[in-house]
Amino acid sequence: MERMLSKTIQAVRGMRDIMPEETPYWQFLESSVRRALNVYGYQEIRFPIVEKTELFKRSIGEVTDIVEKEMYTFDDRNGDSLTLRPEGTAVCVRSAMEKGLLYNQTQKLWYSGPMFRHERPQKGRYRQFHQVGVETFGFAGPDIDAELILISRRIWQELGILSHLKLEINTLGTPTSRANYREKLVEYLSAHVSELDADSRSRLHSNPLRILDSKSPQTQDIVANAPDMMEFMDQESLDHFEVFRAYLDDNNVDYVVNTRLVRGLDYYSKTVFEWITDQLGAQGTVCAGGRFDGLVEYLGGKATPAVGFAMGIERLITMIMDLETKSNTSQAECYLVLAGDAAQRKGLQLAENVHNAIPNLKLMTHCGGGSFKSQMKKADRSGARLALIIGDDEISKQVVNIKYLREDKPQSLCEESKLVEFLTSIFKH
Repeated sequence: MERMLSKTIQAVRGMRDIMPEETPYWQFLESSVRRALNVYGYQEIRFPIVEKTELFKRSIGEVTDIVEKEMYTFDDRNGDSLTLRPEGTAVCVRSAMEKGLLYNQTQKLWYSGPMFRHERPQKGRYRQFHQVGVETFGFAGPDIDAELILISRRIWQELGILSHLKLEINTLGTPTSRANYREKLVEYLSAHVSELDADSRSRLHSNPLRILDSKSPQTQDIVANAPDMMEFMDQESLDHFEVFRAYLDDNNVDYVVNTRLVRGLDYYSKTVFEWITDQLGAQGTVCAGGRFDGLVEYLGGKATPAVGFAMGIERLITMIMDLETKSNTSQAECYLVLAGDAAQRKGLQLAENVHNAIPNLKLMTHCGGGSFKSQMKKADRSGARLALIIGDDEISKQVVNIKYLREDKPQSLCEESKLVEFLTSIFKH
């Protein structure tokens, strides 16, 4: 006989279960995102959770924290190095290249799902986390940059959180202008290297632009006097940025130009942006995006303009729950209370008839027996607006007893044959 485990098995640290009381918020967010992207003509793409490690080493860079410290990497039985995807952009590019979606074409794509990074868990940040990513290919002008902002704004409006978010934008210029700026930035920071935090010192020569958005107060003081990126900007990027801002102004989008807003990877260029909030403490970014015109070529394809964004679902869910912007998170709209064995049989049949006639109605049928009192308590806890009650007396009269759980209305009887008509009049699906 196998020895019993001394303690129960728990979830891996930083990887959490999403429980039933939370899933309505996820469903609300997912349906809002899907609806917004569909009306703008974006198509969903799905790809594997596991990819070849080389994809992320080439796209993200071997000297970044993600590749050096945070990736879940392992060798499979064939000796190939595989990695649980830490982000979606490189995977989307790989998939689009492999399936021939990029050559002489334009694409508007989106995806969602789990990502994996081994970093310190904290509120809204986990080792298995979820993202929605939106990526476009083949559009060189600033109109598509602006459209992504408008899409994200519409999603925040649907979620009821727009007033708690602030948009920051910047331009990184072309690779040439950014290289010129990088040289001056390294020169300036090298003169203050002893005053930088440890992470910034390690990035000084490998990824110096990331120092600009350091969260260390001591480094922020140094960065405040660093050379301004705009002084090194090329005219092409300035023109692109000016038209991008004009599109935002035309559509009454509020934003702040933050010249310290960067992306640390070389394939980023021109437009970058972030939606940030003060509702999540130190982890204020819920959505980040920008142009990655160099990535397709970086991964072996032909030069292709591209721009996109990714939003962190856990952070958005935390905001929605904290702000209580989702009003209807109940499990049911109607709860079918069944008193007695005969009512149990009749109830299941009646419930199926209602489900067939009104497919979108959330009707929960009580299962497992129990007293009338206990069933009514469960009906109330379900959040349902109505309790539909069936007992021996109702069966003999072929009626359903209607009790309003959230409104001050009298209890009433409804003929079985007219129940669908009654429920349709109450719930406008």
